[in-house]
Amino acid sequence: MTIGGGGAPGACADASSAYAGTTMTELFDSSSLKRLMDGHAGEIGLRRVDHGDDWAELAFDYDPRLAMNAANGVLASGPIISLIDSASGLAIAAKIKAVRPMATLDLRIDYVRAAPPGRAITARATCYKVTRSVAFVRCVAHDGDPADPIAHSLATFFFTGD
Repeated sequence: MTIGGGGAPGACADASSAYAGTTMTELFDSSSLKRLMDGHAGEIGLRRVDHGDDWAELAFDYDPRLAMNAANGVLASGPIISLIDSASGLAIAAKIKAVRPMATLDLRIDYVRAAPPGRAITARATCYKVTRSVAFVRCVAHDGDPADPIAHSLATFFFTGD
């Protein structure tokens, strides 16, 4: 998961270790989440939208620096991957009511359509199963209508410590 400034899937084991034992109320407090969103996540503008017992929703606003082609303004896939990965990691924290060090073991993304220019992108991830060492998450990324997604994902995360 990308939160914590690692910049690549699975790169935040050290960052999540720093938050081990943090309660969900503390984690989703604006100042704690702001610290988690430093680095790569902060650079692309990830922000919390909402969360529940087993889900988390993050978003970022359109930024032309994130376009894959300046001529048409269509967003590159990298920021969307980071958004999905980060929302998925936070959904796991919401489900287990704790922060544990973890790595993205597998992240499969099916792109349904291009992310258009000028629109904020939102990802809602739901953690549907947790075992002793692995968590499973589904996610939908969209630009305003979850029924018309940009991408769907399935992810598996491995807990790297207690």
